Amino acid sequence: MGKNLTSRAEDYSKWYNELVVKSDLAENSGVRGCMVIKPYGYAIWEKMQGQLDKMFKETGHENAYFPLFIPKSYLSKEASHVEGFAKECAVVTHYRLKNAEDGSGIVVDEDAKLEEELIVRPTSETIIWDTYRRWIQSYRDLPLKVNQWANVVRWEMRTRLFLRTAEFLWQEGHTAHATREEAIEEAELMMNVYADFAEKYMGVPVIKGTKTESERFAGAEETYCIEALMQDGKALQAGTSHFLGQNFAKAFDVKFANKEGTQDYVWATSWGVSTRLMGALVMTHSDDNGLVLPPKLAPIQVVIVPIYKGLDQLDAISEKVEPLVKELRDKGITVKYDTRDTHKPGFKFNEYELKGVPVRLAVGQRDLANGTFEVARRDTLSKEIVKAEEVVQKVVSLMDDIQENIFKKALDYRKAHITEADSYDDFKKIIEEKGGFVSAHWDGSAETEDRIKEETKATIRCIPLDAKAEEGKCMVTGKPSTKRVLFAKAY
Repeated sequence: MGKNLTSRAEDYSKWYNELVVKSDLAENSGVRGCMVIKPYGYAIWEKMQGQLDKMFKETGHENAYFPLFIPKSYLSKEASHVEGFAKECAVVTHYRLKNAEDGSGIVVDEDAKLEEELIVRPTSETIIWDTYRRWIQSYRDLPLKVNQWANVVRWEMRTRLFLRTAEFLWQEGHTAHATREEAIEEAELMMNVYADFAEKYMGVPVIKGTKTESERFAGAEETYCIEALMQDGKALQAGTSHFLGQNFAKAFDVKFANKEGTQDYVWATSWGVSTRLMGALVMTHSDDNGLVLPPKLAPIQVVIVPIYKGLDQLDAISEKVEPLVKELRDKGITVKYDTRDTHKPGFKFNEYELKGVPVRLAVGQRDLANGTFEVARRDTLSKEIVKAEEVVQKVVSLMDDIQENIFKKALDYRKAHITEADSYDDFKKIIEEKGGFVSAHWDGSAETEDRIKEETKATIRCIPLDAKAEEGKCMVTGKPSTKRVLFAKAY
């Protein structure tokens, strides 16, 4: 199959859009701004979901489910929260349709107006904290650590598959604690869980940090984040974890009797990652030939393509391959043996290259005679001939090699694209010509932050947790600064 992908160098945005569609990850739907996640794309999301869910449960969290609809009055109880989400909300006003009297079609039944409008959840803090009021009475009920896998709606005007859609899939954790310290510890823990997942499973290096006040989640006292760098030099926020203080507990009157017997408001966190991670996965590793998937998240880790003429040759190859398939599966490796007679081997090679399958084995008559397989790895596009008795061990070792190699490649790229700037002129030049993260001093004011964003389109991605103390001057105002922060253009 011909890939006909636009190259990254020619038009990175077009390359991304074409790749997501042609590799069968997702497509636009009949609903404006919403996507259809196709089976191959959903299989990757399921692997992400499965691993994250395991990590959540290992850290003491349980899954639950809360309503899709939120009464409008709930959203207005926490002032900064409603201000942050008001412009993105989809609102349900009626509960019934009817046939138009003139026969023109279906119309809204004006007599079926809701007494109170319902918001299609943009996030679930309000409905969950209204519920927690009934669940929490005493310190014995704490900590309460709940996660929800769900969909949310944020009415985006400019959409792009996986990166920004009106409806998307995600998980959202919501926890309640007896003390401020315990809640902060939880928020930091989940940021670290996200970072471990991104680096060890996605192969995506991330920087851990906190957001500036203007970039925090609406209603949070502190937002922790992980920031990744894509191949076009733009940053992508890959996950956030919020320390909510007592804001939502006070808004929804969630109190508990502490060990001393007095009433106190609980302390809260919320945290989430979404199908945006799929976009990060595509943009971090893939190339002009198609997807490059980390073995730990690839739906198909190994594909075996027979090269034959006639059924007799296929039968002979299958006799050799079927025990190999079983042996690989016994070792926990997902294998596809592609015996389709409707496509030639060359078509299949292109197809699996486009779909990012980490390892491809090819076997023909010469291989049968020599007792060998051709082994091709997707990340380097290299091939080698391996003896049949050594092929299982080779494939097993390649799973680790490829996982490590794509992470290292992404890490090397990021290291080469973190640049220090001490003057505003240098900053502007780096942002425009080189891209990537720019490490610079900032005076801590929202005014300066807004000016930089307006003039350069770059934002403060995070204040790195490992930022070293360093006396300096803001590159814009010359005012004192004690550490550098990371700027970048972002998705």
